Amino acid sequence: MVHALPAPVELDDVAETSGRIRAAMETVISGRPDLVRLTVAVMLAEGHLLLEDVPGVGKTTLAKALGRSVDCTVGRIQFTPDLLPSDLTGVTIYRQQQHEFEFRPGPVFANIVIGDEINRASPKTQSALLECMQEAQATIDGTTYQLPRPFLVLATQNPIEMEGTYALPEAQRDRFMARLSVGYPSRNAEVEMLDRQETSDPLAHLTPVTGVEHVTRMITVTRRLYAAPGIKQYVVDLAEATRNDPGLRLGASPRASIQLLRAAKALAAMAGRDHVLPDDVQELAVPVLTHRLLPSTDARLSGHSVEDTLTAIISRTRLPITDRAAAPDRRAIG
Repeated sequence: MVHALPAPVELDDVAETSGRIRAAMETVISGRPDLVRLTVAVMLAEGHLLLEDVPGVGKTTLAKALGRSVDCTVGRIQFTPDLLPSDLTGVTIYRQQQHEFEFRPGPVFANIVIGDEINRASPKTQSALLECMQEAQATIDGTTYQLPRPFLVLATQNPIEMEGTYALPEAQRDRFMARLSVGYPSRNAEVEMLDRQETSDPLAHLTPVTGVEHVTRMITVTRRLYAAPGIKQYVVDLAEATRNDPGLRLGASPRASIQLLRAAKALAAMAGRDHVLPDDVQELAVPVLTHRLLPSTDARLSGHSVEDTLTAIISRTRLPITDRAAAPDRRAIG
């Protein structure tokens, strides 16, 4: 029996399919196209996304909308103070009748893992995700299990000032490619939301527009997009500036540079471009870098936020001059 090879994915198809995913999500998420766009970009960049805001603004709804727009497996974790690491990764049990051990996978063994209110769990439980997020694998009782691809953790958290929350460890924040704030909808968008949900839940009518295998090939195309040497140098210049700025006591890690470039490639692919522009990097610098940085004591006492410091760094960092003619043609990748 001969099995047909999957059709190659072209760059135009990445732009068209990502547009359909966004359109499907926007039937549920009213008035926030930029938020939806960046969420899809993180998925194509094979990163993880942290959604932060007060309860009730649609963080979990956004995560569910992405999960239902793609025909894939979805795991859901409700983080609570008494949650254990084994509740995330799974457990090995002994089956007495068969006289053998059996591994029962936890909710992290899914393509999209929705972590609701991640900062309500203890740091020990939060840290159970570190290996999963960085290496797409989980080690339980000495045995390593590979997680499915693509693998996306889409976590929500409440502001740390709210009751019953823990601050995420720096190592875990660094695993998230981007942090986005949902924010309150505009008046018109909130009225539209009331109309949509007056008689039924829009999520119940949301159907997948593509499959997990197609998304995997889209990720491959996105990863291979061309980034000029000047673009890469610009990414490094931004990261290095955060490490030397007196307003910050913790700058961006090399992992942050890698993820910023990958996310910029995703924006370019969604726009149907086969190369990265400085605008792509600038648009993503704040959501990709801010949550990794810590302000200095002087900056905190003077009332300067990390975002203010990063915005100033972006404005004074010299833009690269890219040579578009040097970009190879990568419009069709198998």
